[in-house]
Amino acid sequence: MRIRSLGVIDDAVVELSPGFTAVTGETGAGKTMVVTSLGLLLGGRADPALVRIGAKAAVVEGRVRVPAGSPAALRAEEAGAELEDGTLLVSRTVSAEGRSRAHLGGRSVPVGVLSELADELVAVHGQTDQQGLLRAARQREALDRYAGAAVAGPHTGYAAAYRRLRAVSAEVEELTTRARERAQEADLLRFGLDEIAAVEPRPGEDVELAAEAERLGHAEALASAASVAHAALAGNPEDLEAVDATTLVAGAGRALDAVRSHDQSLAALADRMGEISILLGDVAGELAGYADDLDADPLRLAAVEERRAALTGLTRKYGADIAAVLAWAEESAARLTELDGDDERIGELTAERDTLRGELAGLAQALTDARTEAADRFADAVTEELASLAMPHARVSFSVRQTEDPEGVEVGGRTVAYGPHGVDEVELLLAPHPGAPPRPIAKGASGGELSRVMLAVEVVFAGTDPVPTYLFDEVDAGVGGRAAVEIGRRLAKLARSAQVVVVTHLPQVAAFADRQLLVEKTDDGSVTRSGVTVLEGEDRVRELSRMLAGQEDSETARAHAEELLAAARADA
Repeated sequence: MRIRSLGVIDDAVVELSPGFTAVTGETGAGKTMVVTSLGLLLGGRADPALVRIGAKAAVVEGRVRVPAGSPAALRAEEAGAELEDGTLLVSRTVSAEGRSRAHLGGRSVPVGVLSELADELVAVHGQTDQQGLLRAARQREALDRYAGAAVAGPHTGYAAAYRRLRAVSAEVEELTTRARERAQEADLLRFGLDEIAAVEPRPGEDVELAAEAERLGHAEALASAASVAHAALAGNPEDLEAVDATTLVAGAGRALDAVRSHDQSLAALADRMGEISILLGDVAGELAGYADDLDADPLRLAAVEERRAALTGLTRKYGADIAAVLAWAEESAARLTELDGDDERIGELTAERDTLRGELAGLAQALTDARTEAADRFADAVTEELASLAMPHARVSFSVRQTEDPEGVEVGGRTVAYGPHGVDEVELLLAPHPGAPPRPIAKGASGGELSRVMLAVEVVFAGTDPVPTYLFDEVDAGVGGRAAVEIGRRLAKLARSAQVVVVTHLPQVAAFADRQLLVEKTDDGSVTRSGVTVLEGEDRVRELSRMLAGQEDSETARAHAEELLAAARADA
């Protein structure tokens, strides 16, 4: 990896051994930045506070060997990355403003792609992971991971049934709790629909009746106007001396007809006059018919106004006009059908819920059986590893139990609580020595014991669910003496089948490394390119002496350092 402008690191190159690499140095020298850098390459959260003060951005570049045809290689190729001789180039840039960019095999990719690769390539463990192991959820996850397909299969089915059960139960609860509101809404809709049905309005009826009411209300004035207009056009039989428009127009037409043969333009006017005469006759006839047909019946007017009042009662409640009232009725009828069907829907959902609870119970039992079977094997394997980590008499076990709950599901003849991951409460127990009762590791394990339990768990995983690289950040905290030597020996053994990188303060652990890297600051407090060096020969003895006694030139410390190295080589 090349690290630039990250924390105390100005510009440094970290070359990791294929086997066991130990990263050492004074407290605060920047060892953890190595872990942080790898975390960024693996899609970790980009924190702008990591950018070195005065720099525009922090950059981490890495070269990762990826087995051809592996899931990681296939995922990288899907993202458009290019692999060169099985090597993948990865880079991550974090700006001081907080923007983050990722590149994989020369292609810009979402940071999430790096996270997906991380699951296949590296297992990272730090002191926070030790604390995480204290949580029951992490202990259950560890057991499920060890069990593999035996748990993954029923867990997938269980999770799907659980999600559906939650959705169905929520809908039943909503329909049930809102039953009174729904009943009130249904009553209001029925009342409105009955009221509209009693009136039986027709589309556009309100407009038609308004026009008719206007006509009936002014019948006398309309009849008088029609009569006067008719008399003006066609004459009044009772007034023989009056001259009407039809007579005058007819006279004008006859005068023009008499001379039309002498001038074509005048002949055209004569034709138009004839048209006017015909039009006047038609209008006069329609006026006569209008006056005769006009209904001035007050009873009809009263009936129209009564009908309009009924329609107005509907438009006041259900819409601006009859068209809107009829639209409301159509929508309300559909809504009423939906509300009336809720009781049937509740019955259907309740039956589905009961069926799902039965399915869930069966899947939960399968999960419990798989976990119980795997728990014994997992505990035995971890216990065996603890024996090689200076805990020969320790015994690890798992408690897989359930809590009774009357609202739960029936498993094994008992009604127990259930959740998204089954009905089991998984707890990792430790009996550190003979005669000691097994106690939850959250209560009964010291810091050193917890470190070794976690390392033992990882070693077991390495045999069942391996990854190419393991990174441990001071997981040997709280350990010393012989236990530290055994941890170093076990890490060296793990490194025979995987790459192991350890950030450590313990010389007993560092002595077993195939390569030891020293991180040290310059006088100005930064780590430069030359600040990460590979220790060999005398330089490595000097660093181990410092780690042992805090004094690089102590003869006793040097002798002890040489002894540690010799013992580690002999063990290899």
